[in-house]
Amino acid sequence: MEIRMDGRNALITGGSKGLGYAMADRFLEAGATVAIVARGQADLDRAVAALQARHTGTTVKGYQGDVSRADEISRIWQAVTAEFEQIDILVNNAGHAKVGEFESITDEEWQADIDLKLMAAVRLTRLAFPGMKARQWGRVLNMLNIYAKTPSAGTAPTSVTRAAGMALTKVLAGEGAPHNVLVNALNIGSIKSDQVRRWYDASDKSLDFEAFVARSGSRLPMGRMGEAEECANLACFLCSEAGSYVTGTSINMDGGASPVL
Repeated sequence: MEIRMDGRNALITGGSKGLGYAMADRFLEAGATVAIVARGQADLDRAVAALQARHTGTTVKGYQGDVSRADEISRIWQAVTAEFEQIDILVNNAGHAKVGEFESITDEEWQADIDLKLMAAVRLTRLAFPGMKARQWGRVLNMLNIYAKTPSAGTAPTSVTRAAGMALTKVLAGEGAPHNVLVNALNIGSIKSDQVRRWYDASDKSLDFEAFVARSGSRLPMGRMGEAEECANLACFLCSEAGSYVTGTSINMDGGASPVL
């Protein structure tokens, strides 16, 4: 089955690296036009140049900004819609795993995590939803992690904000369904991405990166880490017409690591 996104405009936050970049790449391959948002201008420029080189004749634009700030979201949205007119597909992907012992986490760290992972999705979806509903077509995909379903000690604040993101997904799916606006979530496990690179950088580096990935992946049920491209394939399905009867669900993308469905 060939999945197409021709005529659709997608906005992907955290789109300059890792999963965000892989999704942008896959969406462009499927025929969408893509706007990617990232905080770092240099990384954004590199990503846009690489995507343009891979997909000649398609449209991909980069927008620098910090989606943890309400004023920045407003500015980014105005810039994107001035050029793209409408957003059909919104992928809330910005954020990284912030974890620690509960008593060590400050109010400022809690608030920063909430602003980046939860409120960014709230604010962007609030901007995108009216147009999607009016056009009777839309897709929102919230990128979470498996801690949203199975939190454990030492995984705050990310487990809490991701669980809130799962609840948000369900609420939005119920409100969007009568208007053919579908809202889903992917709960990410161990995927070879920038997050894993950060884990490696914090390690003793007794192994090279690929050996580190292989050793870490060997502990998983499938015996390996997932690839960003595998995640992008599932995202493409959910955000296209192919996934037209899937809404209000969160799918584990973890190679069987999570103990719950």
